[in-house]
Amino acid sequence: MEERRIDDRLRAEYFELLPEMRRVLWQLEAEIRFHTLPILHGLKDAEQLVIRSRIKDCESALNSAVRRRKRKPSEGEGRDFDPETPEEYSLLSLEDLAGVRVLAFPNRILGEVDSVLRARFQDWTYKPIRDRGEVLAPKYFGTCLGASSKVCGEYQIVPMLLGLFWEVEHSAMYKFKAVARSKEMQNSRTKVIEALAQFEKGVESFL
Repeated sequence: MEERRIDDRLRAEYFELLPEMRRVLWQLEAEIRFHTLPILHGLKDAEQLVIRSRIKDCESALNSAVRRRKRKPSEGEGRDFDPETPEEYSLLSLEDLAGVRVLAFPNRILGEVDSVLRARFQDWTYKPIRDRGEVLAPKYFGTCLGASSKVCGEYQIVPMLLGLFWEVEHSAMYKFKAVARSKEMQNSRTKVIEALAQFEKGVESFL
């Protein structure tokens, strides 16, 4: 019963924070669109800049809150709350309750977007997305003080083909745990990421 009470408390916290999450998302997306507008207007044939936004759903936020807490060696990998330390769980520990992803093609645009947004969000924390030690995409998180002093926002700047792959991969790799744990699927995932990067480089050389 105690675990259910922690679940319920976090769900209640989620819906209490939801209006602030929405304000953070609206402000962050609006600012990113405004500051990248000159880049968008300067795109040439075949070049693309797409901005997508999302609020983390409730169950995903609860799962992340469990992973964020430091585990004891005796604890497993499932969504298990420790009833002895309920105070350690809070959705405010999450950096990505509201997030914006900037998809760009070809890769040369990534650097332009990163430079423009870093100038605007100078005090945000850099926490890149990595795979096997390699940086795949820059990621930053911080607060939008005009919208909320508590809820963090996050933005990512991602090669377009990789970002579109992630949208498909998320359902398979993270919602089906057997797929995520499969070494064969992990190796296939790495090969796909490498192939997409090579394709983008090839197209960019012709552009």
